[in-house]
Amino acid sequence: MPLVSLKEVLDWAEAHNAAVPAFNIDNIDIAQSLMLAAEEEQKPVILAVGQGAIRAGFTSVMFDGSSLPLRENIEQTRLVIKAAHAVGVSVEAELGAIPGAEDGIVGNGPAKVSVAEVEAFINGVDVDALAVSIGNAHGLYKSEPKLDFELLRSIRKLKAQVPHLVLHGGSGLQDKVVRSAIQEGVRKINVATEIRLAYLEGLRATMDSRDIYTYISVARSFVMNVAKAKIQLFTAEEN
Repeated sequence: MPLVSLKEVLDWAEAHNAAVPAFNIDNIDIAQSLMLAAEEEQKPVILAVGQGAIRAGFTSVMFDGSSLPLRENIEQTRLVIKAAHAVGVSVEAELGAIPGAEDGIVGNGPAKVSVAEVEAFINGVDVDALAVSIGNAHGLYKSEPKLDFELLRSIRKLKAQVPHLVLHGGSGLQDKVVRSAIQEGVRKINVATEIRLAYLEGLRATMDSRDIYTYISVARSFVMNVAKAKIQLFTAEEN
């Protein structure tokens, strides 16, 4: 599969009324497993890394200014876009501090963004994708999440050009919730915790083995199974 920008991938998702899974990668085994899953399914995936990565050939970046005041978030995102777009790199921004821990950072902001904030943001920033807080959270959910699809619909109805919408905190969401989010216009869903747990479960399943290649092979197969299930769910055609 070719390496393309985030915008191209999300344009594909929009045309197919689907979402593309963004899987966090923590080592080469997980990265290879995810690419094999994508090859088998013949569907696009996004490989994501944490904020420690620097300029190293990535086709997109995600800038999280959600903890900043709205005006400062807009200003900082503009600077990122100016630098990234100059070298053909797509930019995803975030609005509304999503609860939960990510890369050691704990979000404690409001659980939902307001339509007015979204409108002000997209009127001030020409971003390729926008992650919005609609009741979602990072990590595994401790109780059944209540995503605000009415809020999502209101955002989609804004007169301004709404960028591709992104849902963070995709691990542990029920299938019906995921499909509803996609039908309401979400085009990228981030999945990290479930992938990491699958890798660890694969390692635990081979604890009695003394063969390192068995460890790796089984762990990779566990990751592939989760990844393929997510790809199929996110890109399934509605009857």
